[in-house]
This record gives sequence, C-alpha cells and structure tokens, in this order.
Amino acid sequence: MQLSQLSTKNAENMSELQSKQQSKLLIVEDEVLFARAVMRRLQKAGYEVEHVENLQDARAIAKQFSADIVLLDMRLPDGNGLDLLAEFVAKNAAVIVMTAHGEISDTVNAIKQGAVDYLKKPIDLEELLLSVQKAEAVTLQSNRLGYSRQRNVHAIDTVEMLGESAAMQSVKAQIKRISQLVASDTVPPTVLISGETGTGKDVAARLLHASCPNNDEYNDKPFVHIDCASLPADLMESELFGHEKGAFTGALATRPGLIEAAEDGTLFLDEIGELPLALQAKLLNVLERRVVRRLGSTKERPVAARFIAATNRDLHEMSLSGSFRQDLYYRLNVMSLAMPPLREREADALLLASHFATQTAKRYGLARPVFATDALAMIKAYAWPGNVRELKHQVSRAMLLCNEGLITAFDLALPSPKSATQYSMQTNANQNATPSLEATEKAILLQMLTDSNGNISEAARKLGITRMTMRYRMDKHQIGR
Repeated sequence: MQLSQLSTKNAENMSELQSKQQSKLLIVEDEVLFARAVMRRLQKAGYEVEHVENLQDARAIAKQFSADIVLLDMRLPDGNGLDLLAEFVAKNAAVIVMTAHGEISDTVNAIKQGAVDYLKKPIDLEELLLSVQKAEAVTLQSNRLGYSRQRNVHAIDTVEMLGESAAMQSVKAQIKRISQLVASDTVPPTVLISGETGTGKDVAARLLHASCPNNDEYNDKPFVHIDCASLPADLMESELFGHEKGAFTGALATRPGLIEAAEDGTLFLDEIGELPLALQAKLLNVLERRVVRRLGSTKERPVAARFIAATNRDLHEMSLSGSFRQDLYYRLNVMSLAMPPLREREADALLLASHFATQTAKRYGLARPVFATDALAMIKAYAWPGNVRELKHQVSRAMLLCNEGLITAFDLALPSPKSATQYSMQTNANQNATPSLEATEKAILLQMLTDSNGNISEAARKLGITRMTMRYRMDKHQIGR
C-alpha cells in the first residue's frame, strides 16, 4: 500500500498496516459466526488467518500452517483446548485462550502451561486485536533473541588461527598458556583481548574456548558471543541478565539471560567498551560474586561460565576519563592478549590471502587461484587499515572477478598510495629502491599528523586505528607529540 493511500486512514489503522509483517494466526473456535468476524478484523489489520472448529482439524492444519499466534477456545466439540495448548507452545506459538464465564480454573491452568493472555467471552474485537498485537511483539522479540541463542550456544566448529610471523607465534603461545589455566574445579581467569578492528579478536576468543586441556569435553559446552555494540539499548539489560514474567511492560514470560545461557561454557563480551556504565556495575557484580539475578527476581543464580572480553578501544584511557569503570577494567584484565595489526605481520599477509582465495574458489567452484606478481607486491606493500577482515573481503572479491583464477593488482582494486608514500620515496636514500615498510609507515603517520594539524586523535581516526596504537607508532618512529 502506497503512502498516499495510507494518508486517507486514521492513525490507528496506519499503525496497524505499517507494523504487520504477515504474521500467521490460527483461530480454533466452534462458534462460526464469531470466528468469521474475528477473521475479517484480523485480515483487515494485515494478518494471514486460518480457522478450524475442533481439535482434530487444528492438529491436521498445524502440519501445513505454522502459526505464530493461536486464538484457542477452551470448550470445543471434541475436547478441551488445554489438550492442544502444550502442542502449540512447544512450536513457539503465542497462544491466547478464549474462555466463557465461570472457566477461571481453565484460565489459570492455561497461563501455567504457557498461554500469553486470556480473553473472556463475549469478546470485543478491538480488545482482541490489541491482545494479538501484544502477543505478536512478544513473539518477534522471542524469535530474535532465541535465534541469537541458538546460533551461539551450540558447540563451535573447529577454529584455527593462521600466521607464521613472530607476532602470531607469540599470540598462539599466550593462548596455549592461558588455556592451560582452565580446570574443571576452579574458576577460569577472565581474559581481555585488545586489538584494532579486524585483527581476529573473535577468532582468538573461540580458540581460547576450544584449546583447553579437555578439548573434546569443553567443545561440547556453549560459546555465547555477545556484541555489546549491537545490542538494542532497550533490551540490553534483559538480554544479558534475563527477566521474570511481569518485570516490565511486555515481559509476559520468564526468560533467562545470555549469561545464564552460557552455563559452564564461555561468555564472549565483544566490544566491551560500548557497555553502558550502569550495566558495567552489574557485570562487575557477576564477575566478583559469580551470581546473576534476573530483572524482577529476588533469587540469585550461580554463574559457572568463563568470561572473555574484547575491545578495539583503550580501556585504560577510558577508565581514567571516567567512561569505563576502573574496577571493572582491572577485573577484566586479569589475563591480557594483544592481537597485532596485519601491517606488523607482513609475512602472514600472503599466507592469509592464499587461504581466503582458496576458500572462495572452493565455495563457488572456481579455478585454483594464482596471484600475479603485481598482486603479491601490492598485498605486501599495502598497510591494510582494516586488517585481516579487509584482506579477506578484498581477496574474496578479487577471486570472484578475476579471469580463470589469476588474481592481478587490478582485481584487488586497493586504494592508490597517497602523498605519504610519495614523500617516503623522495626521502629514501636510494631513489631507485623500493621504500621500506618502516619508511612508508613513518611517512604516512607524518602526513596524517600534518593533515590533522597535529591532533593525534583525529589522525588516528583517519587511519582507522586507536589513539593508543597511534601513540605507540609515533614513539616507535620517534615522532614528537
């Protein structure tokens, strides 16, 4: 429906039409005239609706029609609606029961068995529509969070960290040492993984999870990945800590949080620097006391999960400025792991490029990849500000666009060198020699600082690195602040 058509409707109908995403409803009701009236009203509101008159037909239609919401009458010709309630709840449908006067006991039993709401007959159609809309909102939230849990809590696939450089060998050795501290009778130490965006912090977390001494046993335990930067603000607390029924508007059922979902596995808090201060205090309490309390509950539940956090920000600097709790920073930073940027792993760039190209070729049934000389030189010379993630994207794209598996510099389509590279070439002692990586890096830093009028933070943003990394690079090349 076009906006011009919507403008002729009142505000209530506009809200209904815009919010519907063709949710499926099933009406199980033997009063045919009432059921038809309900169908017309719900179809007008944008729902896909089916109607049956008894339990037998409901079971039959459920095999072909996967209902999101079920309007279930308690008194049916071939039995009690309660006999069908559990079957729909098991299929993750939101069930609204419809009861006649004097059936309070059935209503109570229905709520206990998982019904999200109940309506007393005679039922006003607008009241029924409002109840359906509330049930739909709960179902959508449940499906979204349920998908997140299903995707994350199962045992993870085999994970590997590629790289033969000294920097990566050091990282692998640290992971091995940290993993050896994991034992079944002790609480594993928290680990803080730092590094620029795209350096593989999530891979390191999964490798820590998979590399414990009892590998097979631990791999069967959940690995829950929480991206703190993408959690909706209004759902963040409930998502992490869970809630009891009635804890807030829309909390129509009890739901454990992701901290509980991690059980005795691993909880990976990615981009921990984005967590609001109020939730930082609650997380600190979980880490200190190893218990969690759902919203609206007075009961504390034990937490056995291992905690790993990751950030591309300078948490120490944030703790000094007050934007991150110092006590939480110290509690997270029991064991630390720094992921090196790809520009410090020049030898690994070609290895990773070959791996990603081969992966893409296998996935799409393409010819075996071969890198042209100019492509190899470009991969080695480029600074890769987006690190491994950028390399993977560019190489995979090049593999799809190249001719017969031969990847050239043109296929890679990397950004052209800026004046910083030209500057480094001019200042190189040998004008005919290729500038070294060190000289190129220093020239780029100087150029960015010049463009930013000496503002270190602005220069770091332009380069896509943290202020901490920028300051480290400046010290390394003896560039004054």
